[in-house]
Amino acid sequence: MKKLAVLLFVLVAACSSQPAAPPVDPQVAAWQQRADGITIIRDDWGVPHIYGKTDADAVFGLMYAQAEDDFNRVETNFLNSMGRLAEAEGEAEIWRDLRMKLFIDPEQLKATYQESPDWLKKLMDAWADGLNFYLHTHPEVKPRVLTRFEPWMALSFSEGSIGGDIERVSLRELEAFYGGQTAAQKVARVDAVDRSSIASGLEYPEEPTGSNGFAIAGANSASGKPLLWINPHTSFFFREEAQMVSEEGLNAYGALTWGQFFIYQGFNERAGWMHTSSGVDNIDEYLETITRNGDAITYRHGTENKAVTARRVVVPYKTATGTGQREFTVYRTHHGPIVRAIGDKWVAVRLMEEPMKALMQSYSRTKSHNLNEFRDIMQAHTNSSNNTLFADADGNIAYLHSNFVPKRNPKFDWSKPVDGSDPATDWQGVHTFDETPNVINPKGGWLQNTNNWPYSAAGAESPKEKDYPAYFDRAGENPRGVHAVQVLQGRKGFTLDTLRDAAFDSHQPEFATLVPTVVKAYDALPSANPLKAKLKAQIDLLRGWDDRWSAASTAQTLAVFWGEELWRRATPEAQKAGVSVYQFLRTRATPQQRLDALAAASDQLAADFGKWDTPWGDVNRFQRLTGDIVQKFDDNGPSTPVPFPSARWGSLASFGARPYPGTKKWYGTSGNSFVAAVEFGDRVRAKAVTAGGLNSQPSSKHFNDQSERYASGNLRDVYFYREDLNGHIEREYRPGR
Repeated sequence: MKKLAVLLFVLVAACSSQPAAPPVDPQVAAWQQRADGITIIRDDWGVPHIYGKTDADAVFGLMYAQAEDDFNRVETNFLNSMGRLAEAEGEAEIWRDLRMKLFIDPEQLKATYQESPDWLKKLMDAWADGLNFYLHTHPEVKPRVLTRFEPWMALSFSEGSIGGDIERVSLRELEAFYGGQTAAQKVARVDAVDRSSIASGLEYPEEPTGSNGFAIAGANSASGKPLLWINPHTSFFFREEAQMVSEEGLNAYGALTWGQFFIYQGFNERAGWMHTSSGVDNIDEYLETITRNGDAITYRHGTENKAVTARRVVVPYKTATGTGQREFTVYRTHHGPIVRAIGDKWVAVRLMEEPMKALMQSYSRTKSHNLNEFRDIMQAHTNSSNNTLFADADGNIAYLHSNFVPKRNPKFDWSKPVDGSDPATDWQGVHTFDETPNVINPKGGWLQNTNNWPYSAAGAESPKEKDYPAYFDRAGENPRGVHAVQVLQGRKGFTLDTLRDAAFDSHQPEFATLVPTVVKAYDALPSANPLKAKLKAQIDLLRGWDDRWSAASTAQTLAVFWGEELWRRATPEAQKAGVSVYQFLRTRATPQQRLDALAAASDQLAADFGKWDTPWGDVNRFQRLTGDIVQKFDDNGPSTPVPFPSARWGSLASFGARPYPGTKKWYGTSGNSFVAAVEFGDRVRAKAVTAGGLNSQPSSKHFNDQSERYASGNLRDVYFYREDLNGHIEREYRPGR
């Protein structure tokens, strides 16, 4: 017995000496418990369909899925939105960060989070938890800066535009103001060099940005049901495609900007929304009259001298040896932050600063089921930089102009800085829905916007420019708008496929206008002029061209090279004359300028491709070699021919391409990105395609699996309902499992 007792004692002692299991972190346990109630289904294109009990569950799962596909872009978007990009990318981003920090104060956002309604707090909590759970379960992923996400951070990026209002503030002039005398001198030198480069034709014209949206009433469709065309023109790989479903009434599908938790351009089972960048003028600059009295700085407002608010801002930045920082004292008046100077006047910028209301509106509209609900949500008046094309299953279609438009005294020219000392220049609230150039259910049965003015949204039924202050639009008409009216007006029997065909119509109205001018200039040349022989074959080709793009077209290639060359040459003169480049090319470019540009374009094509008559598809290419945010291109690498060109010349399908260092071929980086056609009725039907693929890892089968479909406009079926996924499920799983 003694031996047995001793043995038992030894065994017990041995067991008690084993280290205790590490305690489970309560937060990790809570994350896992929530994750176990969420289902992610990846379809055969890699699209994540998120199912949860609550909206917050769907947000948690969505953020986890986004991080799986491209954590780098998620993090980068929030580094940018919080003014922390320099911490990852170095000193070159200091001024971009400073610009954000003029408007984004973390302490204020933390306070705003605490003031938010409980339902929004729950979504922000789930947003942060989903990202943090992903990082916890993927220790191999090394964030550049954001090792932990906090709920208030979601407020720093509350609407999904690729270029928000803040980006209209010039970084160069910001540097000149806050960087001291040396910086101001450097900026002046750089500006002079840039003007010289444009004049000498060294820069490619800036690519038109924005989007297309069409809405078709049931009277104009074959099925009698409304249709919506969703066609954002953004940087490639800027948005995820996903579906969010909860038992609280959420069921939204579409494109969302990396890092955000709401479907930005998309649809639910009853309604759809497509945002297009607006030409509204809703950002104003104020010339402040500054007085210094020792350390005190004041500005004039009416009969008062008001104190300029000063705040210390620190901008950390990455260095070769660690982290450095720049400190700034930044200034603000009641109009907004000071961003530059004109002579002895300081310039303050006023724009919408309502992060909580903007986030509420961005999310809530994804659950609106009809036009009345959508309109009610717009009463928040925080959709500032975008117009909206809308359709619902009740049969409504609508064009809704930017719904943040400050009321201003129309006697002032709001396209220029106004006198901040005059109280008459202060904003007088926001225009109501009914005061805005919207169009609802036009008799013609169609609506369009291509970032052009609202005054052609419904053809003859459009709002009239004379009825609205000039600040409702500064964009004017554009060639895509002209084209959209041509393909929609007076047409019946639209289907998802024929709506797609209209949106990929190959006509280019601007070339239809411009090409005859160079043919006319050629015909007027004396026979002895050297250009008569040099350009004969080129003119013969253009003379017989139908102004339509295709991958096989050599006329398309010649026209694009000629148009780009003429644009570069004409830009300085157009700026000097105070007219648009389009207007200058149509009416003021001389015959000699047109012919010289054609000769230069022919020579460039021969130098780059061995002959001037090169098929467009040999030049215009889609290529994705890495998951880097700044893409790399290589003429020796695999690429796909793309038949549609830049939107500059009126093509509705857009592909913004140019050559890059070391390449002769042109590679696209923006234009058609997520594209969808949607039909609303008892059941929603949709087709879509995403540029390249959904996953940023080259090893993934979904890195580039949609490139051929993208280039040909061959939209795939969307699996909206759970039963649609049957036979198309690649993986079904819980976050973290």
